Amino acid sequence: MSRMHSGGKGKSGSSRPHSSEAPAWSTGDKAEIEELIVNLANEGHSTAMIGTILRDRHAVPNVRLVTGERVSETLARNGISGRYPEDLMNLMRKALNLMDHLSSNPKDLHNRRQLALCESKIRRLSRYYIGTGRLSQDWIYKQDQLRLMVE
Repeated sequence: MSRMHSGGKGKSGSSRPHSSEAPAWSTGDKAEIEELIVNLANEGHSTAMIGTILRDRHAVPNVRLVTGERVSETLARNGISGRYPEDLMNLMRKALNLMDHLSSNPKDLHNRRQLALCESKIRRLSRYYIGTGRLSQDWIYKQDQLRLMVE
């Protein structure tokens, strides 16, 4: 979804091998990993960072293979999920940083365009989340209220 405004012609890079169960070398009990996820979320880590920490420090290659659900689903089940989806929040933070930059550098035309592209992504992603029910039907992106929405 985010590749729309880039100049690239495709998607390169490696992909994760297909597997339906956790590898034998992976040490992890479902309850133990769920407890780690909740503790890391309470420390203030994002879902992507939680997955990286579990991979690097606790030898959990894929949380979904061990627990049967995504990190965000585990957090939602435990009542810890944020008000907005993580990818939408990251885009709103990026837009806020660009607005702060443009307030002190009003002639920076390249970043003015990047702000327009970022806001376009926010609007498209919000339409998707409104359609799936993760955002309320009356939610609207407003540039002047962005600072209040970003947590």
